[in-house]
Amino acid sequence: MSTVPDQVEAPAGDAVLFRSSPARTFLTLFAVLTVTYVAAALVVDAVAGGQSDPWWSTLLQGVVIALLVAGGYTACARAALTTWVRISAGGLELAAQGSDPVLLAWDDIAAVSIRRSGMRTVLDVTPVDLDRVHPVAGEGPGWPTMRDTPAGAAFTADLTQVWPGPRALRRELDRRLPIHT
Repeated sequence: MSTVPDQVEAPAGDAVLFRSSPARTFLTLFAVLTVTYVAAALVVDAVAGGQSDPWWSTLLQGVVIALLVAGGYTACARAALTTWVRISAGGLELAAQGSDPVLLAWDDIAAVSIRRSGMRTVLDVTPVDLDRVHPVAGEGPGWPTMRDTPAGAAFTADLTQVWPGPRALRRELDRRLPIHT
Protein backbone atom coordinates (compact mmCIF):
# COMPACT_ATOMS: atom_id res chain seq x y z
CA MET A 1 0.00 0.00 0.00
CA SER A 2 1.24 3.48 -0.72
CA THR A 3 2.48 5.87 1.90
CA VAL A 4 -0.10 8.43 2.94
CA PRO A 5 0.91 12.10 2.60
CA ASP A 6 0.89 12.59 6.38
CA GLN A 7 3.73 10.06 6.64
CA VAL A 8 5.84 11.74 3.96
CA GLU A 9 7.57 14.96 4.94
CA ALA A 10 6.77 17.87 2.61
CA PRO A 11 9.76 19.13 0.59
CA ALA A 12 8.95 22.74 1.56
CA GLY A 13 6.90 24.54 4.18
CA ASP A 14 4.47 26.07 1.68
CA ALA A 15 3.02 22.72 0.56
CA VAL A 16 -0.57 22.49 -0.66
CA LEU A 17 -2.09 18.99 -0.48
CA PHE A 18 -4.75 17.60 -2.82
CA ARG A 19 -6.00 14.15 -1.80
CA SER A 20 -8.79 11.72 -2.58
CA SER A 21 -11.71 11.90 -0.20
CA PRO A 22 -13.98 8.84 0.02
CA ALA A 23 -16.36 10.70 2.37
CA ARG A 24 -16.72 13.59 -0.10
CA THR A 25 -17.24 11.12 -2.94
CA PHE A 26 -19.93 9.28 -0.97
CA LEU A 27 -21.78 12.45 0.03
CA THR A 28 -21.70 13.93 -3.48
CA LEU A 29 -22.84 10.71 -5.12
CA PHE A 30 -25.51 10.16 -2.46
CA ALA A 31 -26.96 13.65 -2.93
CA VAL A 32 -26.93 13.47 -6.74
CA LEU A 33 -28.55 10.03 -6.81
CA THR A 34 -31.25 10.98 -4.29
CA VAL A 35 -32.23 14.13 -6.18
CA THR A 36 -32.12 12.30 -9.52
CA TYR A 37 -34.31 9.45 -8.27
CA VAL A 38 -36.93 11.76 -6.77
CA ALA A 39 -37.01 14.00 -9.87
CA ALA A 40 -37.25 11.00 -12.22
CA ALA A 41 -40.04 9.45 -10.12
CA LEU A 42 -42.01 12.71 -10.27
CA VAL A 43 -41.55 13.04 -14.05
CA VAL A 44 -42.52 9.40 -14.70
CA ASP A 45 -45.55 9.76 -12.46
CA ALA A 46 -46.64 12.95 -14.24
CA VAL A 47 -46.15 11.47 -17.73
CA ALA A 48 -47.78 8.14 -16.88
CA GLY A 49 -50.63 9.86 -15.07
CA GLY A 50 -50.54 7.30 -12.31
CA GLN A 51 -51.37 7.50 -8.66
CA SER A 52 -48.40 9.10 -6.99
CA ASP A 53 -46.93 7.62 -3.87
CA PRO A 54 -46.72 9.86 -0.83
CA TRP A 55 -43.71 12.21 -1.08
CA TRP A 56 -42.03 10.61 1.89
CA SER A 57 -42.25 7.15 0.28
CA THR A 58 -40.58 8.35 -2.92
CA LEU A 59 -37.91 10.15 -0.90
CA LEU A 60 -37.29 7.06 1.26
CA GLN A 61 -36.90 4.88 -1.86
CA GLY A 62 -34.44 7.39 -3.31
CA VAL A 63 -32.43 7.51 -0.08
CA VAL A 64 -32.20 3.71 0.14
CA ILE A 65 -31.11 3.34 -3.50
CA ALA A 66 -28.61 6.22 -3.22
CA LEU A 67 -27.23 4.78 0.02
CA LEU A 68 -26.65 1.37 -1.57
CA VAL A 69 -25.13 2.66 -4.82
CA ALA A 70 -22.97 5.39 -3.26
CA GLY A 71 -21.84 3.05 -0.48
CA GLY A 72 -21.02 0.30 -2.96
CA TYR A 73 -19.05 2.67 -5.17
CA THR A 74 -17.14 4.20 -2.26
CA ALA A 75 -16.23 0.75 -0.94
CA CYS A 76 -15.18 -0.69 -4.30
CA ALA A 77 -11.50 -1.38 -4.92
CA ARG A 78 -10.96 1.43 -7.48
CA ALA A 79 -12.49 4.11 -5.26
CA ALA A 80 -10.58 2.91 -2.18
CA LEU A 81 -7.17 3.53 -3.79
CA THR A 82 -5.72 6.77 -2.51
CA THR A 83 -4.45 9.49 -4.80
CA TRP A 84 -2.66 12.58 -3.62
CA VAL A 85 -0.76 15.47 -5.16
CA ARG A 86 1.32 17.86 -3.08
CA ILE A 87 2.64 21.07 -4.60
CA SER A 88 5.31 23.20 -2.96
CA ALA A 89 8.37 25.26 -3.74
CA GLY A 90 10.29 21.97 -3.76
CA GLY A 91 8.26 20.56 -6.65
CA LEU A 92 5.32 18.29 -7.35
CA GLU A 93 4.77 15.05 -5.43
CA LEU A 94 2.38 12.47 -6.83
CA ALA A 95 0.98 9.15 -5.58
CA ALA A 96 -1.78 7.90 -7.87
CA GLN A 97 -4.26 5.10 -7.20
CA GLY A 98 -2.22 3.50 -4.44
CA SER A 99 1.26 3.87 -5.99
CA ASP A 100 4.46 4.87 -4.27
CA PRO A 101 4.90 8.65 -4.24
CA VAL A 102 7.37 10.33 -6.57
CA LEU A 103 8.81 13.85 -6.44
CA LEU A 104 9.64 16.00 -9.44
CA ALA A 105 11.42 19.31 -8.94
CA TRP A 106 9.91 22.10 -11.05
CA ASP A 107 12.95 22.09 -13.33
CA ASP A 108 12.45 18.36 -13.92
CA ILE A 109 8.93 18.78 -15.34
CA ALA A 110 8.58 19.09 -19.12
CA ALA A 111 4.77 19.43 -19.21
CA VAL A 112 1.71 19.22 -16.97
CA SER A 113 -1.85 18.95 -18.21
CA ILE A 114 -5.25 18.47 -16.66
CA ARG A 115 -7.67 16.92 -19.14
CA ARG A 116 -11.05 15.23 -19.31
CA SER A 117 -11.23 11.52 -20.12
CA GLY A 118 -14.90 10.62 -20.32
CA MET A 119 -16.38 11.56 -16.96
CA ARG A 120 -12.99 11.60 -15.24
CA THR A 121 -10.55 14.46 -14.77
CA VAL A 122 -6.97 13.30 -15.29
CA LEU A 123 -3.58 14.85 -14.46
CA ASP A 124 -0.62 14.10 -16.75
CA VAL A 125 2.87 15.04 -15.55
CA THR A 126 5.66 14.59 -18.10
CA PRO A 127 9.18 14.57 -16.62
CA VAL A 128 12.12 15.98 -18.56
CA ASP A 129 13.93 12.66 -17.97
CA LEU A 130 12.76 9.62 -16.00
CA ASP A 131 16.19 9.47 -14.34
CA ARG A 132 15.38 12.80 -12.65
CA VAL A 133 12.27 11.40 -10.91
CA HIS A 134 12.86 10.91 -7.19
CA PRO A 135 11.05 8.12 -5.30
CA VAL A 136 9.78 9.50 -1.98
CA ALA A 137 9.28 6.23 -0.10
CA GLY A 138 10.88 2.81 -0.06
CA GLU A 139 9.88 -0.36 -1.87
CA GLY A 140 6.19 -0.75 -2.59
CA PRO A 141 3.78 -1.14 -5.49
CA GLY A 142 5.86 1.10 -7.77
CA TRP A 143 5.51 4.43 -9.52
CA PRO A 144 2.21 5.96 -10.61
CA THR A 145 0.72 4.73 -13.88
CA MET A 146 2.38 6.12 -17.00
CA ARG A 147 1.05 6.78 -20.49
CA ASP A 148 2.60 7.93 -23.75
CA THR A 149 1.91 11.55 -24.71
CA PRO A 150 3.27 13.70 -27.55
CA ALA A 151 5.69 15.22 -24.99
CA GLY A 152 6.91 11.77 -23.84
CA ALA A 153 6.06 9.33 -21.05
CA ALA A 154 3.80 10.97 -18.45
CA PHE A 155 2.65 10.01 -14.96
CA THR A 156 -1.14 9.84 -14.87
CA ALA A 157 -3.48 10.38 -11.92
CA ASP A 158 -7.28 10.34 -11.73
CA LEU A 159 -8.34 13.59 -10.04
CA THR A 160 -12.07 12.83 -9.95
CA GLN A 161 -12.14 12.28 -6.16
CA VAL A 162 -9.39 14.74 -5.21
CA TRP A 163 -10.19 17.54 -2.78
CA PRO A 164 -9.75 20.48 -3.13
CA GLY A 165 -10.88 19.84 -6.69
CA PRO A 166 -9.10 19.92 -10.04
CA ARG A 167 -9.78 23.66 -10.52
CA ALA A 168 -7.87 24.50 -7.34
CA LEU A 169 -5.05 22.19 -8.47
CA ARG A 170 -4.96 23.92 -11.86
CA ARG A 171 -4.73 27.35 -10.15
CA GLU A 172 -1.85 26.14 -7.97
CA LEU A 173 -0.05 24.68 -10.99
CA ASP A 174 -0.53 27.93 -12.92
CA ARG A 175 0.97 29.84 -10.00
CA ARG A 176 4.00 27.55 -9.72
CA LEU A 177 4.59 26.41 -13.29
CA PRO A 178 3.89 28.99 -16.02
CA ILE A 179 4.51 26.46 -18.81
CA HIS A 180 1.56 24.35 -17.59
CA THR A 181 -0.77 23.42 -20.48
